[in-house]
Amino acid sequence: MADEVFRHDGYMSEFEAGIVSINGDEIIMDCTCFYPGGGGQVCDTGTINGFRVTDVHYNDSGEIVHVVPGHDLSVGLRVWCSLDWDRRFDLMMGHTGEHLLFCSLHREDPELAITKIYISPEEKYVIVNHDIGWDLIGRALVFANQQIENNLNVRKTTMSREDPDISKVRIKLEKIPEGQEITVVSIGDIDYSACSGVHVMETGELEMLFVDRKVSAGKDGVAIHFKVGRAAREAAMQLANICLQVIDEANSKPQDIVKTVANMKKDLAVAAEARKASAKQAIRNLRPRDVNGTPVYASMFADADRKTLSDAAEEFRSKGAAVVFVSVGESVSALIASGTSKVDCRKILPEVLSAFGGRGGGKPENAQGGIPDKAKAQELFDALVAAVEKSLA
Repeated sequence: MADEVFRHDGYMSEFEAGIVSINGDEIIMDCTCFYPGGGGQVCDTGTINGFRVTDVHYNDSGEIVHVVPGHDLSVGLRVWCSLDWDRRFDLMMGHTGEHLLFCSLHREDPELAITKIYISPEEKYVIVNHDIGWDLIGRALVFANQQIENNLNVRKTTMSREDPDISKVRIKLEKIPEGQEITVVSIGDIDYSACSGVHVMETGELEMLFVDRKVSAGKDGVAIHFKVGRAAREAAMQLANICLQVIDEANSKPQDIVKTVANMKKDLAVAAEARKASAKQAIRNLRPRDVNGTPVYASMFADADRKTLSDAAEEFRSKGAAVVFVSVGESVSALIASGTSKVDCRKILPEVLSAFGGRGGGKPENAQGGIPDKAKAQELFDALVAAVEKSLA
């Protein structure tokens, strides 16, 4: 087996090695500093004798394979290898940052658990089992960045599953084969986690840790996205500037903006309910026009709730009627439906919308779409009604 240098020295970025096996683009060497990925961290990239290494992974035999497209290397050759160091160091910071972030979050919420980790140059996140508030994240970041300022040592040690200290290690023992040594990464005395990834040696190397967003990860939980180092500083400054613009637009103060936005959301919800009630009342008052025996329900609405209009259109359609609804808000949305085969909604709607620079689609019995120009809403409505009535003639 090759000497996996990255396990004991994450900072070696250039090295000499001998090629022991070649299979097409796949090269195996007698030693390597290339991390093959694992623990949520992507693999390293770099060069071997100037040829690009695009992927690194373990094969089924547990050997580290370096994928080097288009090389002219041969077995037995001594080669000079170089990692993409800036990329590697960013991944090292990200992995240590993930440990520090989760440790800090877990201090605030002991019920929090990790379901997935992803560390790459493009994005870094940890998925936790349930949602957490920004107040909690804020407190965790204060603690985490204090530990960065304290410049704690980050150490790698090994222990057995019978070690009495294993109880303080974050680990899923059921995933560790019996008899296998466990690599533990410790951050000062605040966190101990089973991990075989590459890490920085001191928390001060992270410079800064910052959470810039959290999003649903579906059944896995919530993804907490974070940045480290210069990227963290830039993200913090960018979001601070955006927040200041929001505060200015809301005519509020920094200490009041959360309450101000909450009140705005409440007002918007009340307004939406009022629009929904207004649309429902207008629909109840709507009387159809008879066109050759087919009732046609047609009306324009002011920023009506789409579901309210869709439900009403379906009810009318199910009784054999044709429907033309146009709603005017920030843009213009149109909905047509038909309970008769004479009116092909899928054909009519796109044809009419295209004349107004709009788009839409659907099925023969119902279709939806819209146009950007509110000034043409009435003209669009008239054109749709005319097209439906022409089909019924």
